[in-house]
Amino acid sequence: MTTVEDDSDRYRAPALDKGLDILELLARIDGGLTQAEIAKALNKSPNEFYRMLDRLVRRGYVQRQDGDRFYLTLKLFGLAHYHAPVRRLVSFATPLMREFSNRAEQACHLAIFDRGSVVVIAQQDSPSYWGISIRVGAQISLFNTGSGHILLAFRDSKQREMMINEQRRQQDDVAAPDDLDEKLQVIREKGFETMDSLQTNGVRNISAPILALDGYSLAALTCPYIQPVNPNAPSYDQVIQYVRDAAAEISETVAGTLDKAEI
Repeated sequence: MTTVEDDSDRYRAPALDKGLDILELLARIDGGLTQAEIAKALNKSPNEFYRMLDRLVRRGYVQRQDGDRFYLTLKLFGLAHYHAPVRRLVSFATPLMREFSNRAEQACHLAIFDRGSVVVIAQQDSPSYWGISIRVGAQISLFNTGSGHILLAFRDSKQREMMINEQRRQQDDVAAPDDLDEKLQVIREKGFETMDSLQTNGVRNISAPILALDGYSLAALTCPYIQPVNPNAPSYDQVIQYVRDAAAEISETVAGTLDKAEI
């Protein structure tokens, strides 16, 4: 009698199954687990999971904290939901960014945090002769840009820690500034950020958050403000308000749709 092999076992990959078992287990746990607790829950020997856990940590899917406890990061969340929500975010934000640029006579760009970097996902040129343009797809720092500060400021402490650790892994362990926590507290209280560009002389960055329904930042809207010669152009203070208004309007437009559906 011929035994028909079960399709589910025909192409078994034990190492992959082991890694997926760990991820699925940690996804159900809020407080993290030690290596011994993971092994006990999966009815395996702790030594079977040492190399797998090491690889999951190094690839950013799992984070080790409190000595020997392992937690699931948001990397899988980002992989699962990155592309479609980003396209929708850009499609909703673009006309409002264009409206801002026409009103403020300044350029602007939209950035998100993605796996260790702040990434520019949309850019709108100034309608005037001069303006600062940042390439879509450009990666910028969390620590020394207005966009990065906004993305960090409007997250909880656990999310900020994860973002900073991912940034450090991407940037060869570049440490966060000593006064970063104080800066982020001021930004949260004000609701926006203004700072001289550390990349381009004569530019003052104005940034405000695009917020989800839970109050956490989905993205940052930034205007690289250049002082105009035209005396009739909107003033610096007016542009700050325009950035805040545009960010609030984008938040109202996209947060409900993206937050409920996919983010």
